[in-house]
Amino acid sequence: MIIHADIVFSEDREHLAVHPDSYIIVEHGKVKAILPVIPEEYKNAPLTDYGDGVLIPAFSDLHVHAPQYLNRGLEMDLLLSDWLDKCTFPMEARYADPEFAKLAYDAFVDDMIANGTMHACVYGTIHSEATSYLLERMDKKGIKGYVGKVNMNRNAQADLLEDTAESIRDTEEFLERYSSNRNTRPILTPRFAPSCTRELINGLGRLGKKYQTGMQTHLVESLWEAEQAKILFPECSCDTEIYERAGLMDNGPVIGGHFIFPSEDDIRIMQKYDSYAVQCPDATISIIAGIMQTGALMDRGMKIGLGSDISAGHHIGVYTQAARSVQLSKLKQFYEPDNNRKITFPEAFWMATKQSGQLFGGTGSLEPGSVFDALVIDGLSDAARKLAPEQIVERFCYIGAKDNIKARYMNGEALSL
Repeated sequence: MIIHADIVFSEDREHLAVHPDSYIIVEHGKVKAILPVIPEEYKNAPLTDYGDGVLIPAFSDLHVHAPQYLNRGLEMDLLLSDWLDKCTFPMEARYADPEFAKLAYDAFVDDMIANGTMHACVYGTIHSEATSYLLERMDKKGIKGYVGKVNMNRNAQADLLEDTAESIRDTEEFLERYSSNRNTRPILTPRFAPSCTRELINGLGRLGKKYQTGMQTHLVESLWEAEQAKILFPECSCDTEIYERAGLMDNGPVIGGHFIFPSEDDIRIMQKYDSYAVQCPDATISIIAGIMQTGALMDRGMKIGLGSDISAGHHIGVYTQAARSVQLSKLKQFYEPDNNRKITFPEAFWMATKQSGQLFGGTGSLEPGSVFDALVIDGLSDAARKLAPEQIVERFCYIGAKDNIKARYMNGEALSL
């Protein structure tokens, strides 16, 4: 397969690779080469010409709550604790009904793909049947990712609190059923430290070791969470140490959502296990938890991805979060100049594509050898001003919409919505 377009992807953290008016050759679902002209040996190969369209890698969402999809753009005037109690937990309780879950999760998965997200780390609820449907739906669609059955046995409304033994048993059944999946696999998901007892955390640690399964959770999202973690687990110096002591960071990828108020111990432990911290910019704005030290953490070598955090975030398109990440980094530098810096757009795009794509195995880029998960964007230039390809990508992240995505490719195959 050969595609003609302007081609843009992250060369490295600080630079975009730009190939105007070029041809990309895809074989067996992977990029073989990018060339200015079609080689003689490929003269008769099928060609798709997108003209002035810009070909970019598909996006990765490292922190999203599928059951909250129906709440997006609602109750955004609430702060975190009221938002959880009045909006989030009541919605999640409805996923005890499998038929309700199917309607919601079908729409969620389809909208992710429509907005160019083809790799994701997704939270379900405590409900095994509903969460199983979510994982199966994503796997069938070919989405590379992780889905977690949430664990929580304290500090939530009564119908979302699990019996500890049942929570561990249901989680093990979930792992047994899906650990061999090709595309979408299970991941351990203690919601956050204040919602889990030590007995539950330790039980999940044993499952992680047995099934060699990683973990996603919320880490130091708020000052309240950071303080509660130390109160409820006084033997630990920080939020992240709770999971380290339980052995939850030894067995696969670790994805810490938000990571806004890390201590030096939190940072040290995350780096020790090569873990991902996830910035969720819209959620930061909506529930006013705080602003991640994105530039400073990046400079210290931390892996950072982006998350839509539906529904604390209101837009499922990760491309919008790349723009917000730049904006928030400028606010952080302006109001807290010591040890903070603004990030560039290439850095934000890198987080949303190449950096996060590494988590899912050779995707997030268009360099030779990459899995061809890609988007074609168009319709963003002005009649009075023709934009360069890299400018179109930046504009798309700030003001684009899914209608600007003219084509989608997953594993080298064109998708139809």
